Amino acid sequence: MNKQFLSLCAITLACTSIAAQEQQKDSMVLQKLNEVVVTDSRFELKRENSGKTVIKITAEEMQRNQGKTVAEIITTKSGLEITGSRGREGAVLGVYARGGRGKQVLIIIDGVRVSDPSSSSSEYDLRLLNAANIESIEIIKGAASTLYGTNAATAVINITTIKASKQAIAGNFQSSVGTQQTAEKQDYNASEFSNTALVSGTLSKFNYQVGFSNRYSNGLSDIVTTENEKDPFSEYSTDIKIGYNFSEKFTVQIYGNQTKLRTDYDESYGLFDAPYQFLSQQERVGLSSKIAYNPKGSLNINAAFAQYDSENISAFPSNFVGNNFTIDVFNKYAFNAELFTILGVNYIQDESEFTELKKITITDPYANLVYVSPIGVNLNVGARLNTNSEYGSKVVYNINPSYVYKLDAGYVKVLSSYATSYITPALTQLFGFFGANPELQPEENRTIEGGLEFATNTLRLSTLYFNRNEENPIVYGANGYENGEGFIDAQGLEIELDWQMATDFNWSANYTFTERKGDNAIRIPKHKINTSLAYKISDKTFSSVNYSYVGERLDTDFNTFSEVPLEAFSLVNIYLSHQILSERLKVFLNVDNLLNETYTEVVGFTTRGRNVRIGLNLSL
Repeated sequence: MNKQFLSLCAITLACTSIAAQEQQKDSMVLQKLNEVVVTDSRFELKRENSGKTVIKITAEEMQRNQGKTVAEIITTKSGLEITGSRGREGAVLGVYARGGRGKQVLIIIDGVRVSDPSSSSSEYDLRLLNAANIESIEIIKGAASTLYGTNAATAVINITTIKASKQAIAGNFQSSVGTQQTAEKQDYNASEFSNTALVSGTLSKFNYQVGFSNRYSNGLSDIVTTENEKDPFSEYSTDIKIGYNFSEKFTVQIYGNQTKLRTDYDESYGLFDAPYQFLSQQERVGLSSKIAYNPKGSLNINAAFAQYDSENISAFPSNFVGNNFTIDVFNKYAFNAELFTILGVNYIQDESEFTELKKITITDPYANLVYVSPIGVNLNVGARLNTNSEYGSKVVYNINPSYVYKLDAGYVKVLSSYATSYITPALTQLFGFFGANPELQPEENRTIEGGLEFATNTLRLSTLYFNRNEENPIVYGANGYENGEGFIDAQGLEIELDWQMATDFNWSANYTFTERKGDNAIRIPKHKINTSLAYKISDKTFSSVNYSYVGERLDTDFNTFSEVPLEAFSLVNIYLSHQILSERLKVFLNVDNLLNETYTEVVGFTTRGRNVRIGLNLSL
């Protein structure tokens, strides 16, 4: 590990020297100051006017990570760790943001929250997402329930899917093949396959999009084993979008998705091979519309209905069926270039089958205001009244002031935030078969943040401290689910760097320190580093090297219910792409875990060694 770190430092210094020699200021891409963020306010604001350090994974970055999963891309960002993303394809993913759990992270797709009401904590399964169908991702960390409601306690991951082409008809096709192998067994057999086809276009006021994707792998066992047993994974997804622009002020889009997932797995209690299977099917339909009644205001409606049907085939077979309906109606109004407001109401209905059909409803009116003053003082404030059919009402709010000091070619920003959030008890926790408790109260979170951001045309450097407090955590005790007594506190430091060192050379890095008190904080590293060096070799050829360090952390051996310390590990990944055929065809190469590191993410479960993935992307 130390050798890897020293090697990375040497590469960084060498590349810095090369970049300094090549740097030409007059040809720099002015990207840092012009970047626009949306998620923290729902308005398109310059980053300098945002009171948050928003992580933005652009369309360009998605293109430069072709072949990777959504979880693999997100886990490289500060404050985020997705356990299982380095394991076999199809492994169960655990999302940890700022020392929190998966139920404290909200996933939004095209403006609509997604969650599975039949799961144990209403989490959304990231395995259902296809990275090739995603245009960009914005991530805000911290309490965001004021704008986004339940579960938005540690992070909101806002995903925007690819829009229809402006041409009458256009197609994009992506295919890749790779290995699935451990560090101990490097046989380089092709055992991972991915294919995506997307056809779209615009005909006058009408636009359309049809997409299909599938992933399949059959190379690794779910658990560490000496046997030659393999647990296959497959996922098939179909997407349809239809939009119509009735006028410049009135647009409507409807969409549908069906995703089927199947993964084999083994017995985790005792850690032995078993012929178990998990089958899951998601079906979603939705509508998004916008009515602009003048240049300053618009009425927006986002609605979706989703149905989930899952089956566990194991020693304890079970079925999970649930559906949810979500509608978010909000009015956006900009009084001028300084004052922006949102007034809205969000309605959610979750249903799931137990001994009988059970449901909960949530009705939340909310308001948010953003003030961008000409003297650099900015303010983002809001409040939401959460009304739940089971536990009654709750008020959450946020106060997010910031100050920007303009420089000749950049700015320095001081930011702070105080916000509260909540996590609604899941249907399975209230009415399920095991340990249900209909008297559960919502979990409550309070987050305090403070930080600095410095940016120029080519450089952005930020540092932020956070302190988060959890009250009424829902735990599984001796008598089933209950609101735990006491508090869980998490605090940490996040540092981010994004530096366009030369016209064709970029260096990005982040460091996260996380400390969680109140429980054993399993699978949450105290220290984590990610860094990436990207070099555009020519107009057609791009390369990058990525380094990740995941520090020591604890895990629980659920066979002995004892704590197990996990050693720190480092991984080096490389990516290379080249465009041919008038830039319509791109071929790419991923090499993950280049140095073939042996490590553990979850006690007893398989992780990947050095693996190779090659693919092509064709645009017509």
